[in-house]
Amino acid sequence: MEANKMKAAVLNKPLDIEVKEVAIPTPKDDEVLLKVHCIGVCGSDVHYYEHGRIGRYVVEAPIILGHELAGVIVAKGAAVANVEVGDRVAVEPGVTCGRCDYCKSGRYNLCPDVVFMATPPVDGAWAEYVAIRSDFVFKMPDSMSFEQGALIEPFSVGIHAMNRGSVKPGDRVLVTGLGPIGLLAIQAAKMYGVTEIYASDVVAYRRELALELGVTAVFDPSAQDVGEAIGQLTGGHGADVLIETSGNGRAIGAGFAAVRRGGRVVLVGMPAADEIPVNTNHLIDSEFDVFGLFRYANTYPTAIAALAKGGLDVERIITHKFGLDYIKQAVEMARTEKETSIKIMIYPGDVQ
Repeated sequence: MEANKMKAAVLNKPLDIEVKEVAIPTPKDDEVLLKVHCIGVCGSDVHYYEHGRIGRYVVEAPIILGHELAGVIVAKGAAVANVEVGDRVAVEPGVTCGRCDYCKSGRYNLCPDVVFMATPPVDGAWAEYVAIRSDFVFKMPDSMSFEQGALIEPFSVGIHAMNRGSVKPGDRVLVTGLGPIGLLAIQAAKMYGVTEIYASDVVAYRRELALELGVTAVFDPSAQDVGEAIGQLTGGHGADVLIETSGNGRAIGAGFAAVRRGGRVVLVGMPAADEIPVNTNHLIDSEFDVFGLFRYANTYPTAIAALAKGGLDVERIITHKFGLDYIKQAVEMARTEKETSIKIMIYPGDVQ
């Protein structure tokens, strides 16, 4: 390989991805250069790979995907003072402006000028190295694995969902959809002290994993009425909070039916259609608080502290590991083998 070159997985067009040699990024004065240790395959990566677009974001030129990562700082810009070369760090992949009203009010996830890795036309981090502004990397204690660090990004969605839903230890929480986000939302609920957690998914393997992660009960929404089942288990009380991660229209409707009057609903999963039917009379009569969710904000320090403390097993959702050279097989597995794969981890170096 030429000097100043690195390997990166480049999506040329839908279903066409290959490992190429590209230039190693040069960090700006306020950036660090990170040697990537591991990086997860996200559902959005798979969607770009398969369809070439998500909503208004369209792949119009070759792009490097991937945004769930951790690694080691190997160089830093002249103005960087918060981290040092050699630090092990987790990366928050959305660099915001820091100046708009959303950033100044603490809701920087809504910044209109955010530069988010692997969102066209911005390159991501399925590569050996990546450069990013230094205030978006977070030092990890030695006790934390790189895999835990990479999973902080999707784990943050679960933490943000708990914050949006004002989840408290005594709440009964229902999580619908048990992909990586749903399973990590279960871990987030446990982090918030919740002891009564229910979960639903049509895939048996995912329900079994949720049980292993400590949920109270699981349901198959294709075979039973989730609201009725929760009602029976809670003495007619129902769920206090719904965390809906599937984006499935039927799951959203069934989830509303499982929540008690006065409960809270957090909509995390993005439906394929812009509009889905909801029983509005039921929503009004029940006086639900309904919250949307977009990524996360101010979650990384909390996540790092929680994982360092122990008691949470986020790595349990990792089902497969691939070297970067096998990125095509990894993404195809994530796309076509959803009943047996959950979180796939990519390693630009040696597979751990």
